[in-house]
Amino acid sequence: MDSSDDDFPTTPTHRGVSHNSEPLRNPLFQGSPSKKSRRRKIIYSDRYIPARSGINLQAAFTLGHDPTSSPFRSSTRVGVLDMPDTVDESTVDASTSEFEPGDNDNNSMKAREANRAFDAVLKTELFGSNTTGTGSTQPTPPASTHDSVSLHTSPERAHTNSNNSPGQRTVNSFVPHTPRQNRNIFTYQSASPSHRSASSLAVDNEMYSLSPVGHDSERILLSPQHRPRAISKVPYRVLDAPELADDFYLNLVDWGSQDILGVGLGSCVYLWDASTGSVNRLCDLGPSDSVTSVSWIGAGTHLAVGTNSGLVEIWDASACKCTRTMTGHTARCSSLSWNRHILTSGSRDRNILHRDVREPAHYMKRLEYHKQEVCGLKWNVDEDKLASGGNDNKLFVWDGLESRPLYQFTEHKAAVKAIAWSPHQRGLLASGGGTADRKIKIWNTITGLKIHDVDTGSQVCNLAWSKTSNELVSTHGYSRNQIVIWKYSTMQQIASLTGHTYRVLYLAMSPDGQTIVTGAGDETLRFWNVFEKAKSNNGPSSVLLDAFNQLR
Repeated sequence: MDSSDDDFPTTPTHRGVSHNSEPLRNPLFQGSPSKKSRRRKIIYSDRYIPARSGINLQAAFTLGHDPTSSPFRSSTRVGVLDMPDTVDESTVDASTSEFEPGDNDNNSMKAREANRAFDAVLKTELFGSNTTGTGSTQPTPPASTHDSVSLHTSPERAHTNSNNSPGQRTVNSFVPHTPRQNRNIFTYQSASPSHRSASSLAVDNEMYSLSPVGHDSERILLSPQHRPRAISKVPYRVLDAPELADDFYLNLVDWGSQDILGVGLGSCVYLWDASTGSVNRLCDLGPSDSVTSVSWIGAGTHLAVGTNSGLVEIWDASACKCTRTMTGHTARCSSLSWNRHILTSGSRDRNILHRDVREPAHYMKRLEYHKQEVCGLKWNVDEDKLASGGNDNKLFVWDGLESRPLYQFTEHKAAVKAIAWSPHQRGLLASGGGTADRKIKIWNTITGLKIHDVDTGSQVCNLAWSKTSNELVSTHGYSRNQIVIWKYSTMQQIASLTGHTYRVLYLAMSPDGQTIVTGAGDETLRFWNVFEKAKSNNGPSSVLLDAFNQLR
C-alpha cells in the first residue's frame, strides 16, 4: 500500500458515520509521508456537552432593551405594569390623527424617568455594575496571583512537523504547570490592607450594609434625577381687549424693552405697564382710520404705529406725543420691524419700504418682490438680515438693505405670517404657514437649506424663540386655537396650552423672556409663564461685599 492510503480511514465502529470522514491526527506521532502508516481504530461518540461560557443573558433574554427607545409604543410603562395610553378625545381634532399633549404631560414624563431608573437598578442587581447598555455581561477573569495555577504550553510538546500535508490537522498540547514560589507559605501573619483587593473590600462593605440593594444600585437611586420642567396650563393673568381685530394679517401686539405692552384696539393704541399694571391710552386715530400694526423700537422709548390708510406714525411713549408721520403706502400697513434706526414696513400694496427715521425723506428704498400683501416682517439685528413673508406663500431673506433677495423660499402652501430668528444659532430662521399649509419650517440662511419640516395640524399664526433656552413657541388658529412649546432641534412638543376660543393671532414676549402674552379674536389677552428665568453668572465679588450689601 502506498502513502496515499493514509487519506482513507478504516471503517468506524459506530453506525451511520460516513467512510469519507477524516481522522484526527496527532502531530507528535505523525509518521513520514513516504512510509506506510498503521491503521488506527477511530471511536466516535454521540454524547453532547453544551458550553455556557459564551452565553450573553442580555442578548438571549433582551433584558438590556430600553422600551422607551422604540418609536412605536402602544402603552405607557408604570413600574412593572403595562397600562394602555388614554387619549382625551376633546384634544384631538377630527381632521387629523396627530396626538395632542394633555394635562398629564408631566406625569407621563415622570413615569418614564422612573422606569429608566428602575431598569438601571434591575440590570445592576442582576448583572453587576459592569453592565453597559446591551453589551456582554460576562465577568472578566481575575488577575493571576502567586497562588494561582496557570496553564503553559510546553515548548517541546508544541513542536509541529513541517512536512505535514495541507489536509492534515495539528493539535496543540497543554500541560499543567505550577510556577515555583520563593516565599514561605507557612506564615502566620494577616495580610496588610494594601494587599486586599478592591473586590474583597466591596464584599465586606455590602456584607454589613443594611440597604436592600447593592452599592451600585444605591448610587443610582441616590443620584440626582432629571425632573421635567413644569409649565402651567392656566394663564396667570387675563385682560379684556375689546375691539381686538380677528384678522390673520395684522400685527397688533408688541412688548417693549421697557416692560410696556402696546396693543392696538380699533382706532386706539393702549399701553399696559407690566411693573405697575396701569393702562394708558397712547393715541386715537379717529373714526375714519384704525390701527393695523404696532412695533417698539429697540430702546423701548418709541412705538411705530401702522394704520389702515397706509400711514406710519412714530409716537413717544413717555410723552404720549406723535413725533413723525410718514407716507409711502397706498394700502394698509400690516407689518413693521425695527433695525436700530431703520424702520421697515410692509403693506397690502405688496411693497416693502425701508425708512431711516433720522432723515427727512419718508422712505429710502422700495422693494417690489411680493405679489400679494406683506403680512410678516422680522429683522435679525445681530446679522443685519431681513425676512419677509406674504400672502403669496413666499418667504424672502434679504441681506441688509440690498435691492435683491438673498434667498427665495416657495415651499409653503399658504400665507407666511409667522417668522422668527433664533437668538441661539447664527442664520437659523423659523417660518410658519397658514391654514392650507399648517407647517413649521426651519431654514439655514447661511447655506439656503431647509433643516426641519413639521406638520402642526393647524394654522400657524405666530412664532417666537425663547431668549433663555433653545425652545420655540407657536400659536395656532384653525382648527385647534392652541399654543405649543417646541424643543429644538428635536422639534418635540413640550407642552400645549389652550384657553382661547378663537384663533391665537397675536404673540409677544416679555423682556426677561419668561412670559408670553397671546391675543385672539375672543377679545382677551392671556399671560403665560412658559420659559425659565435666565441663569445669572454674576455672583458677589467677595464675601465682605456680600455681607455689606446685606447690612444695607
